[in-house]
This record gives sequence, C-alpha cells and structure tokens, in this order.
Amino acid sequence: MNKDLPHDAAIQDPAWSFVLNGQPVSLHCAADQRLLTLLREHFGLAGAKPGCEVGRCGACVVWLDGQPANSCLLMAWQLQGRRITTIEALSQAPESVPVIAALAQCGGVQCGYCSPGMVMGLTYLHQQPGMDAANASALMCGHLCRCTGYGGIQRAIEVLFPAPACARRNSAGNS
Repeated sequence: MNKDLPHDAAIQDPAWSFVLNGQPVSLHCAADQRLLTLLREHFGLAGAKPGCEVGRCGACVVWLDGQPANSCLLMAWQLQGRRITTIEALSQAPESVPVIAALAQCGGVQCGYCSPGMVMGLTYLHQQPGMDAANASALMCGHLCRCTGYGGIQRAIEVLFPAPACARRNSAGNS
C-alpha cells in the first residue's frame, strides 16, 4: 500500500479529452483502451465495426483529425485533444450523400457490415482534389467486403470518380 495516499483513496484512470462528432467529451479509462471499444461500449456508437481488430479490414474506420484511421489501432492516450468523426455523424453530413447514393445504386452494399468503413474511406477520397478511380480503388484496397464481390463497390468508385471526357473517348477508340 502506498503510504502517501489516504487509506480509502482510489487510483483513477486518467481523463482523456477530445472532440467526438463535434462535441467535446472527457472520460476516464486506461491508456491502452481501444477507440473502437470506447465508441461502442462507452458512447453507444456501433457504426464502427470490429472485424480483424488488427487494422487490415477497414470495418472500424473513423476520421482522426479529418483523416481516415482504424479505430481498432487507436488507443485512448492517442485521442487527447484530437477530433474523432464516426459514421454516425458523417452519414448526416452533405459530403457523404453522393457516396452513400453511389454505393446503393451500384449494388455496393449487401449485409452492410463493411459499409460504414467504406463510406468513411470513400467520402474522404471524394473530397480530395485530383482523385481518380484508379487511385481511389487502390487506396480502398484495405476495406474488405465478404458479400459484394467488389463489383458493385468498383462501379460506385467509377461513378464517384468519373474519367474525364477526353479519357473516355480515347479508351473507346475515338479521337
């Protein structure tokens, strides 16, 4: 027993303060608590899904300071002073509307387990100047889907990142 502490003093986990979906939050938890667990168990936000839990499947993607990040790899100590955006907030934002529509119209959604991570990733890419379908496809390779066979997802990417008219004419053999 530590002689410097009163007999009945409880040692508390540190408090971590950050912004979650635009709202300042603070919570006490162990430094090594995963953001994915905190989102689901402490905040009741179940959009980020546990998949591989080693950062390879993309089911748990959130935005950390506006950049895609795997919430299964982020620990509480890394959240201090940061901004976290989850699918619960992004799905209400206008920038996600074309992504959600493209995935739905192109058959890029079936069971929906991977959809939150896909929407987070594609919405981020859709906001990047100069992004094209080839680069978007390559950057989305870390988002795994067990249902769609990727055809619908690829079609959605092509809708979101259309080739310039001159490139379409050249690829069709027209000059």
